Amino acid sequence: MAIASRLPPDQIRWSEMLNYPSGVECNAILKERRLKVRGNLVGFSDLKRNVERRSERLHFNVVGSRRGQRMVVAASPPTEDAVVMTEPLTKEDLVQYLASGCKPKEEWRIGTEHEKFGFEVATLRPIKYEQIADLLNGLAERFDWDKIMEGDYVIGLKQAKQSISLEPGGQFELSGAPLETLHQTCAEVNCHLYQVKAVAEEMGIGFLGIGFQPKWGRKDIPIMPKGRYEIMRNYMPKVGSLGLDMMLRTCTVQVNLDFSSELDMVRKFRAGLALQPIATAVFANSPFTEGKPNGYLSMRSHVWTDTDNNRTGMLPFVFDDSFEFEQYVEYALDVPMYFVYRNKKYIDCTGMSFRDFMVGKLPSIPGELPTLNDWENHLTTIFPEVRLKRYLEMRGADGGPWRRLCALPAFWVGLLYDEVSLQNVLDMTADWTEQEREMLRRKVPVTGLKTPFRDGLLRHVAEEVLKLAKDGLERRGYKEAGFLKEVTEVVSTGVTPAEKLLELYHGKWGCSVDPVFEELLY
Repeated sequence: MAIASRLPPDQIRWSEMLNYPSGVECNAILKERRLKVRGNLVGFSDLKRNVERRSERLHFNVVGSRRGQRMVVAASPPTEDAVVMTEPLTKEDLVQYLASGCKPKEEWRIGTEHEKFGFEVATLRPIKYEQIADLLNGLAERFDWDKIMEGDYVIGLKQAKQSISLEPGGQFELSGAPLETLHQTCAEVNCHLYQVKAVAEEMGIGFLGIGFQPKWGRKDIPIMPKGRYEIMRNYMPKVGSLGLDMMLRTCTVQVNLDFSSELDMVRKFRAGLALQPIATAVFANSPFTEGKPNGYLSMRSHVWTDTDNNRTGMLPFVFDDSFEFEQYVEYALDVPMYFVYRNKKYIDCTGMSFRDFMVGKLPSIPGELPTLNDWENHLTTIFPEVRLKRYLEMRGADGGPWRRLCALPAFWVGLLYDEVSLQNVLDMTADWTEQEREMLRRKVPVTGLKTPFRDGLLRHVAEEVLKLAKDGLERRGYKEAGFLKEVTEVVSTGVTPAEKLLELYHGKWGCSVDPVFEELLY
């Protein structure tokens, strides 16, 4: 991860800097909506990703120190070096930012993210930050990762287009590179788990693939030394009863997928939202809390229903006939802010309005105007079941063992990257009502694939959906359908991973959750 050096304005070709290399024009969006950056340029980083492929005449210097070929990145996220405005951004600028994600189909990629719980093998207790820091340092030294620092703390790693980051309670996350095939995705997962295991085993540390911390309470979970998490931790109890559990005790696996146009985005967004409860059911894997069954198959999914309703949920407006990039921008502008990042520090802006920020009226930093980096950061603090950035994130699945880490992207790639399957999903779900979608969102965390739906069970819908996913993968031509094997039995029997864990708990495990740390050990 590199931080762009500050460049004097006379070294920037504005015509080059303002051109987004979208690959495909999003209908009239890119023709009519051009990024309007006004004022003085004092720094440059976020737009670099969009400019560098179009221009070789801009040069960027790395800020940081190196040991050999290893870089220590000075701050994370590196969002303070930005185009600073003397006039406000407009809503059109924010729309254009989202539209710039459009890509031709041949450039679509698969980005997989997954989280896992670290624990001491001897005691099963969550690992502390000091242990995590030693683990990160060990990975950096042994496998050539660059360290990401926040002040004196190592809080992540970067290598090419992959990164490792820490969630608030020390959950260890790999954000994978954008890859072309599921074979590459699964190889990346396997490589990451091999590296982590090689270092962690020597430290007496294991990693657990599950959606919710099965044994320990909030008070037992260490807090990571990241500024944004301190702000969120203070704010969460004001807006929901389960926000701290979301931060400290959940793990997920998600996939990030591309779109070719505004229309393609809308179609994938709707399909993803409608079917997200099915993914939640198929991958349900969090039935325990503090050593006992919690009454849910996916406690992780339930937690999101009372985290902060201003920034979560099923987004019914996506199904409106008028939905497009602009409507998502309107929604995001009204989601209360968490923070602004300035001078390597997080400024508490909880509950404040990005609309006020747009006109320089943010109480925490009066008179200052937002950059596109601020907008990008704000978008990461919105948590619906499907999230739009310059790609779409499918966010409904529990964390799980490594084979299911490969199955989750396979499920969504088969459905959304094949036109026939995507259209079939849209046809299947076209008459689902807002009330039905919300019902599934609420009931699936409890009853999984046995949730009643219309004249049958959700399992029957899932069988049809899984067939569409398999057919879509077959038509891609990469021999990827085998990655769905891990979930085929789940759908055919209607028995979720969580229900299998509960059966073990009440039987072989003698009403103890401790064996789950071995059962789901990476």
